[in-house]
Amino acid sequence: MIAILVSIMFTPAKAQGGDQNADLWQVYETTLKSAKYVDLTHAFSPTIPVWPGFGNATFRGTTAGADLPDYINEGETYTYADHGFIATAYELPTDQYGTQLDPPGHWNEYGATISDLPATYAIRPLVVVDVHEKVAADPGYHATVADIEAWEAEHGRIPEGSVVMIRSDWHKRWSEVERFNQKPFPGVSLPALQFLHLERNILFHGHEPLDTDTTPTLEGEYWLLHNNYAQAEGVANLDQVPEAGALVAIGFAKPEGGTGGYARYIAICPPDWPHGVSVVEVPGAPLPVQPYPLRRDDNGVLRPTPPES
Repeated sequence: MIAILVSIMFTPAKAQGGDQNADLWQVYETTLKSAKYVDLTHAFSPTIPVWPGFGNATFRGTTAGADLPDYINEGETYTYADHGFIATAYELPTDQYGTQLDPPGHWNEYGATISDLPATYAIRPLVVVDVHEKVAADPGYHATVADIEAWEAEHGRIPEGSVVMIRSDWHKRWSEVERFNQKPFPGVSLPALQFLHLERNILFHGHEPLDTDTTPTLEGEYWLLHNNYAQAEGVANLDQVPEAGALVAIGFAKPEGGTGGYARYIAICPPDWPHGVSVVEVPGAPLPVQPYPLRRDDNGVLRPTPPES
């Protein structure tokens, strides 16, 4: 699929407005519309795993400020019944939360911040290096250069500028809040990270735990961010995407000077892939109606809630 995309995307249009068979809309119609999309992202909430040094978020209904119309009282919480709309206030103790994108500025005082990342991060080839069976045998297993070389022996050289995700299946333990961050958990070795960046010139790598490695000094994360590379953390569902031949769409919040990005990663897989959904199947507009009215749970998260019986 990558080869098809490249050949179509870089065929020059005959003129401004161009040949419809040679523009990016044609890429969408012939390839992206029927592709299968798999979300690689955990939704974040007040109850997800987080490093204890940061703490958890708080969700609540937004309250009215000052200088408002007469029908809105300062300090009251917006409701569907009284105001016709609602909004949510998020108290986020850290930008290192949930599925994320770490820029160098997280550890490097001279490093790029989230708002410095270029728009070219938007879509890249996706490589998935599968070590989940080794992690099942040893929860503290860290991916090695040999694991990467084994991937290349089967699929060919890792594309320059790609995103390399390490599949450990650790995401399946996301609901085990206390265990998720406890050692042993899987990681990526420093030699593997150096090989990927210095020998294969990748854009960044991603892993399912919230730390790169379990060394006392977090040597892998230190090396990455001090050498001006980014990384993805807390990635999910890598067991549902192919090891080769897919793309990844990369989206993240853009707080100015941010040291982390609340990120969303979407794998774009071949049309015949058994997982995910296509635009044809799920067009996205109009969106589905909730089965019950939205109400906040005890943590302030909006959920469809059936009436009390």
